[in-house]
Amino acid sequence: MRRSTVSLALLVCLGLLVASGTASAQLAPTRKAPRNEPLEKYDNPPAPPRKIETSPRMISRFGVFTSYQVNVDANGQNIIGDAANECPISVDPTDGNKMTIAWRQFNDVTSNFRQAGWGYTTDGGLTWTFPGVLQNGVFRSDPVTQSDEIGNFFYLSLQSDQNLSFFCDDLWRSTNGGQSWVERSPDRGAGGGDKQWLTIDKTAGPGHGFQYQSDDGANCSGGGVEFQRSTDGGVTWQAPIVIPQGPVYGTLDVDTNGNLFIGGEGNTFYCVRSSNAQFGGQTPTFDQVTPVNLGGDLGFGGINPAGLDGMLFLAIDRSGGPTNNNIYMLASVVPPGRSTTDVMFVRSTDGGLTFSAPQKINDDPVNPSKWHWFGTFSVAPNGRLDAVWHDTRNAPNNTDSQLFYSYSTDAGVTWAPNVAVSNSFNPFEGYPNQNKIGDYITIVSDNTGGNVAYSATFNFNPNRNQHEEDVYYVRVSPTGGPTPTPTPLVTPTPTPTPMVTPTPTPNVTPTPTPSGTPTATPTVTPTPTATPRATPRPRPTPHPRP
Repeated sequence: MRRSTVSLALLVCLGLLVASGTASAQLAPTRKAPRNEPLEKYDNPPAPPRKIETSPRMISRFGVFTSYQVNVDANGQNIIGDAANECPISVDPTDGNKMTIAWRQFNDVTSNFRQAGWGYTTDGGLTWTFPGVLQNGVFRSDPVTQSDEIGNFFYLSLQSDQNLSFFCDDLWRSTNGGQSWVERSPDRGAGGGDKQWLTIDKTAGPGHGFQYQSDDGANCSGGGVEFQRSTDGGVTWQAPIVIPQGPVYGTLDVDTNGNLFIGGEGNTFYCVRSSNAQFGGQTPTFDQVTPVNLGGDLGFGGINPAGLDGMLFLAIDRSGGPTNNNIYMLASVVPPGRSTTDVMFVRSTDGGLTFSAPQKINDDPVNPSKWHWFGTFSVAPNGRLDAVWHDTRNAPNNTDSQLFYSYSTDAGVTWAPNVAVSNSFNPFEGYPNQNKIGDYITIVSDNTGGNVAYSATFNFNPNRNQHEEDVYYVRVSPTGGPTPTPTPLVTPTPTPTPMVTPTPTPNVTPTPTPSGTPTATPTVTPTPTATPRATPRPRPTPHPRP
């Protein structure tokens, strides 16, 4: 039950928001994330055609950090009246200047009909090109992207129809840095469901190139929480297999030995292993299921009224060093007795057999009314951990949010002081006839920093007298400011380690900032000092915009 003091604080905040006239929604009750029900529904037809108006793209500066708008038109301008959220990012490991970000594209906020949008960059995120959507007029949602070790990008997209008769995926591939995409499987041919996540085996083992996905049970086959594998680069997908304990809303990863791990929440959080999914001639089985305490549960509602407050992210260290094959899990969770969220982290150093006690990453004083939501993280090739999330700690109304960042160089034992990365934004504005700003944000790390894709409401829409949801890219790093564009990475040769005995289971120069740029005063935070800083290399001259 929500504490009376928290309820009072929230009521006061809501009163301030209504009085100011800047909010377009109210805090909804927070509840445990739902299971086996679709979060993505075809419940609006496309909005009627309209005159497209534009404004200068948003470049939002906060201290040493600069966020660049990604969902811009062919001339690099902001599109007034659209919306974009849920933004997975992928980076070409052979050329860090090349990245792609996908998102849910709402052409008009009067309808929540959405399509599969994406953008690409060739200059390290300074400028972005938005060529359009994967298929015009086709309802698509829940985008997921991945890259392989040679720089191919993959886009797994959920499709449904107006009769809510299916929730199926198909996979697309880009071999030119995200400039164009070709469908690998026929429409709905990748199976899957809502919400699906994807990973690729990049090891040198027998499963090299295999693709794995899991969903939350509202899926194409009508079964429970399921897993599927493709051994031919996403052209065909094998029949779904039910995952023990039904973990949902969680990602997958592969260790250097080719073992697949899936994270998610069932009756508690779980880390589930398949050690034979890497063998194409065998039907994958799950030989280890470990319950994990993350200090709370995934939440739904509250700061994100019609959506999740975060998902579970699982990632594995493949640095080849002392922390190689450590398994990490991070999520924004609702602790017991609370209605708001903290970013919590655990690690396993024994192949997922056991996990550490949950550790809180947001370092503000204990304050049960504050939100630390959409937590996500990434493991760099050198083993550093980078985490980002939305945070209301500096907001008197407790709803305006900023992107925050922290990192760890000791396998998550200690974390650097939290640093605010973005200006403040109102997450309640710009809703595309759907009261949420998506369900997740993402980050991909390299040896010097992290590349972040997130949604925020910095642009102002004069036609609706409110801000609008857009997708942004920002570079974070332990040095506290912009870092050199990463050079191609050399993936370490996997070193075989003893297999864990299976445990039986019950089953460019930036343009001037346009008017309307937020003017929040940067938060002064301690400079992280956990590790010596790498000497920055000059950033290469950005390539001309395509």
